[in-house]
Amino acid sequence: MSTPLSPRAVPAAELPEPSAAATPAGVARPDAAAESTKTRRLALLALPDLPLVRPGDDLAGLLATALAAGGGVEPGDVLVLAQKIVSKAEGRYVDLAAVVPSAEAERLGVETEKDARLVEVILRESRRVVRHSKHVLIVEHRCGFVMANAGIDRSNVDPVEGSDPVLLLPEDADASALRLHHALSARLGTPLAVVISDSFGRPWRQGTVGVALGAAGLPALQDLRGEPDLYGRPLRVTETGFADEIAAAASLLMGQGAEGQPAVLVRGLAFDGPPRPAADLIRGSGEDLFR
Repeated sequence: MSTPLSPRAVPAAELPEPSAAATPAGVARPDAAAESTKTRRLALLALPDLPLVRPGDDLAGLLATALAAGGGVEPGDVLVLAQKIVSKAEGRYVDLAAVVPSAEAERLGVETEKDARLVEVILRESRRVVRHSKHVLIVEHRCGFVMANAGIDRSNVDPVEGSDPVLLLPEDADASALRLHHALSARLGTPLAVVISDSFGRPWRQGTVGVALGAAGLPALQDLRGEPDLYGRPLRVTETGFADEIAAAASLLMGQGAEGQPAVLVRGLAFDGPPRPAADLIRGSGEDLFR
């Protein structure tokens, strides 16, 4: 394996000394030696030679083989999987050639300038339409995600799966992640957390980032309220989208086009606490000021 995953120790001489000028007056500066012990390195490795996934494939078996060939796994490792390979293994294809659009889909198709057959499939996968305009259809997916086109995509979709195939999200991404977590942990003999990621656009921000649709074996949402900050003050509102941060980091290697790297092993994370699913990352409607 050309890319080592073992963290490299950083000599203390290489670590910058904290600036006294940056410390607020009257507040004790944290001990420099204690700070140096927190220095960590995060390693990410895109699994090589993973074959194209087809419906019915033993995805856990394919991944276990690739992981073993890459040197195996260690406690605390996290495997991030692009949603598409999970959906492909689960056969989540729809052939638009067989879809008859409803009147609502026809209307939205005209207003958004989208294929009415595609709009019909989007509506079937959605609880409601949030916003729409030319070329844009934002919906609340039936699993709670607010996203464009209910996550349905034509890119990197095998053309042999129909005359005009599209790929849906997994039926339940948390359940898919949990099955893979159990299967891979059993095959490899080491607990392996799993995150299933997809690319999301964001309100008020350009560009897409990796976001966790499913998670197992780790706390997808970390509640840090009550924990002390650097100066001992208790955190009051801080919750960390831990699985989203992992998904975003892995997406740097996965890419968005023809990279062909849908599985990334992440090593060097520190986490504890009971596992929480990615569903816990979805803000409830009662807390959403923009609904």
